[in-house]
Amino acid sequence: MSPETLAGGVLTASAGNMAQGVAWQACKLGIPCTVIAPDTAPETKIRAIERLGGRVIKAPHEVWWRCFEERSFPGVDAAFVHAFDDPYVMAGNGTIALEIMEDLPDVDAVVVPWGGGGLACGIAAGMRALKLECKVYAAEVATAAPLRPSMAAGSPQQADYQPSFVDGIGARTVFPQMLELAQTLLDGSLVAQLGEVSAALRLVAERNRVIAEGAGATSVACALSGKAGSGKIVCIVSGGNIDFDKLCSILTAPPESFA
Repeated sequence: MSPETLAGGVLTASAGNMAQGVAWQACKLGIPCTVIAPDTAPETKIRAIERLGGRVIKAPHEVWWRCFEERSFPGVDAAFVHAFDDPYVMAGNGTIALEIMEDLPDVDAVVVPWGGGGLACGIAAGMRALKLECKVYAAEVATAAPLRPSMAAGSPQQADYQPSFVDGIGARTVFPQMLELAQTLLDGSLVAQLGEVSAALRLVAERNRVIAEGAGATSVACALSGKAGSGKIVCIVSGGNIDFDKLCSILTAPPESFA
């Protein structure tokens, strides 16, 4: 984007790392940043965006998703930065494949949380260029998993969306253009149950001392279930933006309580 394009500021629809990255860059450039976030977004994410100078507008899930489709939001005149359906965003995500190959060149599979698809498709594109035989899977949660049926049908399908502590991924459907990329780049979509995700989140905290949000733990849950096969599996833990009270409740509650 040119400086003239950015004169009115930037707009993005997200609530996690993408929104924080856009807010940080906007702050560096001295331009306004507006973030449209779903009304289910945890306060941890909202506060992080605001600390970086971003203005947050909460919207119902349907309105938030429409922002991705229309690349705009009523009353906000700014350059739209798409969180996933953007070649530059996906190219940036693709650099993660370089890091994986540097650290583990004999990797057998990579599991990536699927939100809109930009992270999974970007990493998959990089892995296809570097190591074609490596499997790359999307990870979804059962309460919001449109990709798996969409890949099976060859067209976007509607999912029964149920809000949960896994708030960084999942939607009612997928973008047609992102589905096309997924069918070309991915080896499939793996779906984890909420109980499996909560158990994975607890395991990562206990064994690795890493605070993962629900979306980030979903890839670990899918790998632990054996769905990604055996061998050397890399799980992308895509964020740690989780409210502390929610984290405490997950860490202290039995996984079956999330079934």
